[in-house]
Parts: sequence; C-alpha cells; structure tokens
Amino acid sequence: MISISGLSSNVALNLLDSTRDRQLELLNNEPVHKRAAEAFAERISSISTPEEFVADFEVYSFVMRAFDLEDQIFGRGLIRKTLESDPEDPASLLNRLTDQRFREMHLALGFTTAEGPQTPDFTSEAFVEAVTTRYFNRVYINNSGDQNSTVGTVLEFREQADSINNWFEILRDRDLTRFFQTALGIPESVSGLDLDVQRRIFEEKFDLADLADPEERERLTTRFIAISDALNPPAAAASSVASSLLVSFGTGPQIIPITLDVTNLPIGASRLYQ
Repeated sequence: MISISGLSSNVALNLLDSTRDRQLELLNNEPVHKRAAEAFAERISSISTPEEFVADFEVYSFVMRAFDLEDQIFGRGLIRKTLESDPEDPASLLNRLTDQRFREMHLALGFTTAEGPQTPDFTSEAFVEAVTTRYFNRVYINNSGDQNSTVGTVLEFREQADSINNWFEILRDRDLTRFFQTALGIPESVSGLDLDVQRRIFEEKFDLADLADPEERERLTTRFIAISDALNPPAAAASSVASSLLVSFGTGPQIIPITLDVTNLPIGASRLYQ
C-alpha cells in the first residue's frame, strides 16, 4: 500500500479513494495474502464442524481476520464454543458477548442454528468469494488505520453505515463511538455513563434515519476529520506529500491527483503555494 503517513487526514483519504481499486489488486497479489486466500479456498470445503474449523489454523486465521477478529485468534477454545452456541438462546455464550463481530462470523459460517448443529455447505463459490473479499477489504482498512487512525475510523464508518440500526450498535463499537462522539461534539467522558443515558444523549444530537442521506454522511465525515486533525494534527512533512504525488504500482510511475492542504505543511513550504 502507498504511504499516507504525514498527510493531513483529508488529503490522505482523497488519495486512498483515488487509488483504492489498484491497492486492493496489489494486496491480492502480495505473496502472504495470496497464499492465505488460496489455502482458504482449497480447504474450507472439507470443514464441517467448529472443531475442525479451529484445528485448521490457516483457514481459521483467514476467516478470523476477515471478520476483524485477529486480536482473538489465539482464543480458539472460546471461538469454538461461540460457534457451537444457539444464536436464539439469550443465555448462550454468543449472546453474552457484546462484540457483534462474533455474531457476524457465527451467522456467516452457520455451524449452529436454533435447530441445533448444522453441516454448512462451504463449496459455494459465492461464499468463498464473499469471505475472501471481506478479508482483503479488512486488510486495506486496518493497514490504512495503522498509518492514520482518523482515516481508519472514517473507513470503518463507511463500512458499517448501511447496517447501523440503532445507537446500541454504535455504542458497542469503539471506532463508531469515537466517530459519532467527535462529529457530534459529545465528550468522551459520556462513555462512562449508563448505556440508556448515552443513547438519549446521542439521539438528541442526531437522527440515525439521516444516515440514509449520502450528503449527511459526508457532512459527518468532514466534521469528524476537521475536529480530529485539529485536536491531533498529523506530523506532516513536505517530503511525504511529494512522495505520494508520484506512485509506482509496478507498471511505471502514475500521477495521482490530490488536493493539497497547505495549512498542514511547515510554514516555509506552505509559502510556496501562496
């Protein structure tokens, strides 16, 4: 992936948006990710139980990363029990976990339903493609967030915006909570309050129905970036801006047009553009 370190978050996001498809293509061809995807596609169809799933570490790790659960990879016992849980039983382990990433993976794999243990059909090309696409999209988001946490949070918001149904889903997610707290001007200290109290505070600030409007999403994103960069300015450097203007993707140099935010350049450099 190209480097966005040192760029203002707005410039970095514009650069990522203009090169996203090519960057995903490059990720698909990186040896470590290519091997992981091939191993998953070759062996997932032979797995029929949660026990077999967690025993195949390559396949298991690939799926865990696809559902953004890389930090839980070594908890294989917990994952197995979660996948064996009844999704309809309020007392089951799955429903006692507040992190929705576990539920998303549980439902996608389908080892257990309210009717009991199932033998999923993982031979479907659509299933393999969906999980693989999810894996590479997650790598792209996480790599971007490692370089610029503000940009990473925006990408996470974009990823989940269509599926948000209520404030509790937001309050259970660290990145979404940060996004809305910042964009709506809600202090971080609110997170220490009861969830119902938090929900009412957020409801007074914003109607979630407005998320259906692309212009409203863009307004929230613009406000979030402006406030985040004002509070925590990226360590901008003219050299990192210049290096991002000329990017080689292995087929020769390619000029990437971006909007240069001179307010985040050192004073000496910014005078060049006045």
